[in-house]
Amino acid sequence: MRRMGSRFWPARIERIDFFDAATALILATLLGLVLFTFDQYAVSNDEEVQHRYGELIISYYMSGFADQTLFQFKNLYLYGGLFDIVAVLLAKLLPFIDAFSIRHVLSALSGVTGIAATALVARLIAGPRAGTLAALMIAVCGVWYGAMFNHTKDIPFAAAMIAATYFLLRACRDLPTPRWRDVLGFGLFAGLALGLRALGLLLLGYLLVAIVAQAVVAEDDWRRRLRFGWRVIVRFLPAFAIAYILMIAAWPWAFLAPLNPVRAIFTFAHFHYPIRTIAAGQIFEMADVPRWYVPAYIAIKLPLPVLVGALAAAGFAALRIFSGRMPATLRDRETAFVAFAALFPVFCQVLVEGPAFTGMRHFLFVVPAFAVLAAIAVDGILIWLRVWHRFAAAAGIAVMCITLSWPAVTLARLHPYEHLYYNALVGGLEGAARRYEMDYWVNIMPEAMRDLQLYLADIEPPTDLSGRRYSVGVCGERMAFEHLPHKNLHWAESWRDADFFIAPTHMDCHLALDGQVIATIRRLGVTIGVVKDRRAIIPPGLAQMP
Repeated sequence: MRRMGSRFWPARIERIDFFDAATALILATLLGLVLFTFDQYAVSNDEEVQHRYGELIISYYMSGFADQTLFQFKNLYLYGGLFDIVAVLLAKLLPFIDAFSIRHVLSALSGVTGIAATALVARLIAGPRAGTLAALMIAVCGVWYGAMFNHTKDIPFAAAMIAATYFLLRACRDLPTPRWRDVLGFGLFAGLALGLRALGLLLLGYLLVAIVAQAVVAEDDWRRRLRFGWRVIVRFLPAFAIAYILMIAAWPWAFLAPLNPVRAIFTFAHFHYPIRTIAAGQIFEMADVPRWYVPAYIAIKLPLPVLVGALAAAGFAALRIFSGRMPATLRDRETAFVAFAALFPVFCQVLVEGPAFTGMRHFLFVVPAFAVLAAIAVDGILIWLRVWHRFAAAAGIAVMCITLSWPAVTLARLHPYEHLYYNALVGGLEGAARRYEMDYWVNIMPEAMRDLQLYLADIEPPTDLSGRRYSVGVCGERMAFEHLPHKNLHWAESWRDADFFIAPTHMDCHLALDGQVIATIRRLGVTIGVVKDRRAIIPPGLAQMP
């Protein structure tokens, strides 16, 4: 059969690995989903100001640095504006496409790129099968997939971080003289990360950790270790230059003073805005969240196969490295490095008890590392099963597919609210409702507006619909409402004057106003938003008509 196949298929096609092809199929499927569903996600609370920030950065450069409005625009100057700059430029090049649609597609594509980079990291460490497993692991993480469309800083940043980690791992295999393409790749993605968030500086810390670890293994004298480290740093100087240029191009404030990127991190660590968040049924101010806040959200938002697999891989790698009973392999050392990248930022958050809100939104960049670890763990189990019995590995793959199909089906049932995925540790969405973060960005808006329009079409004569307008109060940002078609509806400046009220159940916002519930947005048996008709209870003449 092999000889017969070679007569009909080119040798290059014959060498394509089955699991690499499977990974490519997963990525192609995700791209298709992005293109078919991006318009089903609402404009998030932050997107309007972030888009404006991108416009201000472009204005700063176009004015020859004279227009410095961006340095007084809220606190966004503490962030890089790379994504916003690209989105604004694309909106200008494609004026016939809605700017927020461009943002959603661009963000989702960066999310798929992050999935591809996650697969590459796992493949590098444990082979093609682990790469496929990693792609599946992160794709069924609702906290990742649900955020891809409108977390337009967090998802691109996370994708850049895991891509930079991939090139760093490749470079570390050849220390002290890594290949230039790996060095430049690390510099490119480190610069992209820094052009989005100051936390990209973590990559420099990861590089130092890798240098120290490699020097300890490679050399037995402290002088040789110092010389080893110096050679590596010199080799990485082009990467530092690339990263710095990209950072200051997308983040002008970082160029005003050399230590501004570090200053931004410490500024974020002491934010005290009056933003409320919820965990375990308790309401906290963002500056007063308990130390367990972020670890708890990671524990209940990741699918259990991902969470358990990641902890198992990290624990086994640490055991082999530090116990001395078994020789540590390259796979063990690289697994330990990925575990460090997954856990160190969380450890820092717990240690300093920094401010946090909206669940693990600001820690999405650790999700790819958890997926890589889980894939390595499952791949190790499959290797062991194969040694035990030749059919056991096939049975293991079948069990794994069944296990991952459950969160995948759950995400399909939640669509387009995949970010509301909670695992069995907290009882799923039903157990998390009113105890943890729900639809804090009012993603229910498109569905709520459709339901309201259908309600009005049923109760009002067509002639009234053409001339009468209704005011709508929204427990959310104005742009999310005004971005949608609403020819007979207008924004109510005051909730109490509104004819209708749209609100998510997050933080009990739906209880803020009375009214007849005319539409309920539900998923998995849980109410996540409502539309109320208030016309029977508001005093005559209060409704604000244009």
